[in-house]
Amino acid sequence: MMEAKEACGVFGVYAPGRSVAHLTFDGLFALQHRGQESAGMAVCDGDAITVMKDMGLVTTVFDERKLSGLRGHLAIGHTRYSTAGTSDWMNAQPVFRGVGRAGFVLAHNGNLTNTDALARGAGMLPGLVDSDSDLVAELLGRAFPPDLPERPRTDHAGDLEAALLAVLPSVEGAFSFVLADADRLIGVRDPNGFRPLCLGHLPATAEAEAGWVLASESPALDVIGATFLRELEPGEMVVIDGAEVRSFHPFPAGRIDPTLCIFEFVYFARPDTILYGNEVHGARRRMGELLAGQEPVEADLVMGVPDSGVPAAEGYALGSGIPYGQGLVKNRYIGRTFIAPTQLERAQGVRRKLNPLRDNIAGKRLVVVDDSIVRGTTTRAMVIMLREAGAREVHLRVSSPPFRWPCFYGIDTPDEDELLASVKTIDEIVEFLDVDSLAYLTLDNLKTAIDAPGAGFCDACLTGHYPVPVPVELRAAGTRSPVVSGSPP
Repeated sequence: MMEAKEACGVFGVYAPGRSVAHLTFDGLFALQHRGQESAGMAVCDGDAITVMKDMGLVTTVFDERKLSGLRGHLAIGHTRYSTAGTSDWMNAQPVFRGVGRAGFVLAHNGNLTNTDALARGAGMLPGLVDSDSDLVAELLGRAFPPDLPERPRTDHAGDLEAALLAVLPSVEGAFSFVLADADRLIGVRDPNGFRPLCLGHLPATAEAEAGWVLASESPALDVIGATFLRELEPGEMVVIDGAEVRSFHPFPAGRIDPTLCIFEFVYFARPDTILYGNEVHGARRRMGELLAGQEPVEADLVMGVPDSGVPAAEGYALGSGIPYGQGLVKNRYIGRTFIAPTQLERAQGVRRKLNPLRDNIAGKRLVVVDDSIVRGTTTRAMVIMLREAGAREVHLRVSSPPFRWPCFYGIDTPDEDELLASVKTIDEIVEFLDVDSLAYLTLDNLKTAIDAPGAGFCDACLTGHYPVPVPVELRAAGTRSPVVSGSPP
């Protein structure tokens, strides 16, 4: 039961003749699982950029009246969980900078690792920027040429593109950006490809030209009728300003090291998302099937923890021959993860979110399949519920390896001393959770289940091997020193 906050969701569309605000609304709604603190969009009409953003869910921030007033031919959108910067309106995105002919807007999924160094190098005083996204926008704005009155309008066409090519090589960490100025849509993926970003195509109609779409996940393309073309390559920048997509590679070749976050497959991405050419749902089912072969147990029923544990539970039932059934009902009006400031509130939140099906549970030996255990507080509360509902045995099976290390690349995880597998042995975790047995999927089996031979992954939260060096100031107090990829553990 993942208790870490997810990454953000980004979306962009270039679609002359269509209502890009409505397309962006639908795209963001499909990405709502990636961020539930704030939502925003920016719409460009060729002369001006209009930004609308607020705290809350996509359906809270936008309604038909607001959308109908946002007119233009291209737009970007963002749905946010905060990983750098406070959770308030000032840090809601997109970020706007009023430079050049009409300004530009930026939306960011990820977390930079050299924010402080970049700010110091630019001579910025501490506190001048509120987030790493704000910092990147500030650096880009400074890279624009002087905005002279006599400068012809056509001379501004490549300003944002040129600023990105100048600034991006100095930016480190995890970042998938979508940006827009008055005329063009731009997408950027960091050299490691930590966070996903894909490209889609909207077919021409009798009323509208063909269009292009950028999104964190492919279901945001599906919902607006766009065709998935491909994932952006790690280190790639695409510029969309007409019928073609221009591709650039602004980073040195030595920095290109594809390491997609492995937890996109385990938990973060929607099950219908395409990553590394594979649908996530199938990978999660294979995780459960491999887990059944790796860690068998005698039981009467296999059940998954809604929602992300369900595909792996189906796979475990298939691999073990034990019947699959529902044991918990989820309250559909609560988000994917109940996030509360204290352990007591988190435990109470489980009862708000999940309720046991007593007739299915009473007297049964249960195999309970979940995607991960982070703090363990909500898992412990769930086990108590199952015991109270009459479960005779509870065997916990986890479709990922133990989560032992904090993430610095865009997932808001607890400090290391709050990570259950970092501070307790397996036997101690069994006792803490009050389960009859516990087993995790091995890392090798996890990669086998994903079935992307030759693909690279960031598994730092599982192994402590960080592909990009993590500065001391980013490390939480009391954590072990991260291991940079390629160095001995």
